[in-house]
Amino acid sequence: MPLAQLAAVVESLRSALPGRVETDPDSLAPYTSDRSGHRSSGSPLAAVYPRTIEDVQAVCRIASAAQVPIVSRGAGTGLAGGAVAGPAEIVLSFRDMDRILEISEANRLAVVQPGVLNGRLNAVLADHGLWWPPDPASKDISTVGGNIAMNAGGLLCAKYGVTREAVLALKVVLADGTLLSVGHRTVKGVTGYDLCALMIGSEGTLGVIVECTLKLQPVVVGEVATLGAFFATVDDAVAAVTEATRRGHVAAIMELMDGRTLDIVSSHTGHSPAPGAGAYLLAQCDGPAALAAAAQLAAIAHDAGGTVETTTDPEESRRLLDFRRSAFPALEAQGTMLVEDIAVPRDRMAEAFAAIRRIEETYGVAIPTTCHAGDGNLHPTFVFTGDEVPEHVWQAAGEIFSTALELGGTLTGEHGIGLLKRRWLQDELGEEQYDLQRRIKQVFDPQGILNPGKVFPAAD
Repeated sequence: MPLAQLAAVVESLRSALPGRVETDPDSLAPYTSDRSGHRSSGSPLAAVYPRTIEDVQAVCRIASAAQVPIVSRGAGTGLAGGAVAGPAEIVLSFRDMDRILEISEANRLAVVQPGVLNGRLNAVLADHGLWWPPDPASKDISTVGGNIAMNAGGLLCAKYGVTREAVLALKVVLADGTLLSVGHRTVKGVTGYDLCALMIGSEGTLGVIVECTLKLQPVVVGEVATLGAFFATVDDAVAAVTEATRRGHVAAIMELMDGRTLDIVSSHTGHSPAPGAGAYLLAQCDGPAALAAAAQLAAIAHDAGGTVETTTDPEESRRLLDFRRSAFPALEAQGTMLVEDIAVPRDRMAEAFAAIRRIEETYGVAIPTTCHAGDGNLHPTFVFTGDEVPEHVWQAAGEIFSTALELGGTLTGEHGIGLLKRRWLQDELGEEQYDLQRRIKQVFDPQGILNPGKVFPAAD
């Protein structure tokens, strides 16, 4: 598009949202990347900071008339390149749409703007005896709208579900500025197609989420029991998880770190609680039966060969949790990270870990792996130098993705497709479903201006 036309678009934005449009290169630089490490080829056209639904509609109408792309942006904590903006694109930042509009204790719901941070929302809800369960690692700095756009997961998913289980309704602005209300405030509602579910996890490619009606849970009461167990091998740790699942135990948190990750964390923190261990399993039980559940899990872990520590002391629990939470900071300190995100059936996790070890040998690359063991979501992680992912790393990642599919799993359990995984999307969906999903995108966004290049290549 000629520069004069782009300049006219910026002037239209300034006229519609005076004082809330930025074009300074330094201000725009953060929007060229996210936590995935991917960086766009250049600076976006402008960043716009709406405060109301009407503001968002105005931006979409201007962009649609000029056929200029829009990239919706929350906090930029995504790991798939889903909110990265490039040249001649408008960043629609929800930094200033961060109000909690309603909390209904009677209906156990909250209505919020998309820029509300998870951590802040739950701090407010706690005063009402309620909480919103989605629990990504970035919960203190990630936005509700971003969680919904990516169908975010986290440590608590096995017991409390991913984001889609905690959303009742949405208001969404389409590319041409049309406002839709999808979903229901009611517990039940099956009128027509479930467009609310379609929007959850759509990564900003179908519409712009501008208001969220969230399903809340009562605050969990009772003691919390935390268990940490070291094992000689990953297979032993997975065997404990599999047996716990077979017996019907559902912990609030069940995390696994392999030996490579343990070595890196120990080196980073200067603390090596179990030198030479091949795996670390962390579990946390909550609710009235927490103590009994933790005792049963401890027995299962012990029988599988684990060295087990259990505590109800909050400080000790925090220490055990912090050891797991140190994994990504420790890896990040080693270089640039590519954090992958496959999920497999829980009874096939051992096969997934074995395949990762084989892929390490084939490509001569270390792949430290953490796992949300309660739901079979593995995070094989590559660490390298420089900003560009080396080709041999992509080749190794591609084999990991193929393995996940062969095991009956998926390319992504919680991070989404974004830019980084789109080349493998058809492998999972198949040609017919891939084509159908592209046509759904075209129905909602016929000009292809909403987050172009994410999920599907822009040329499609």
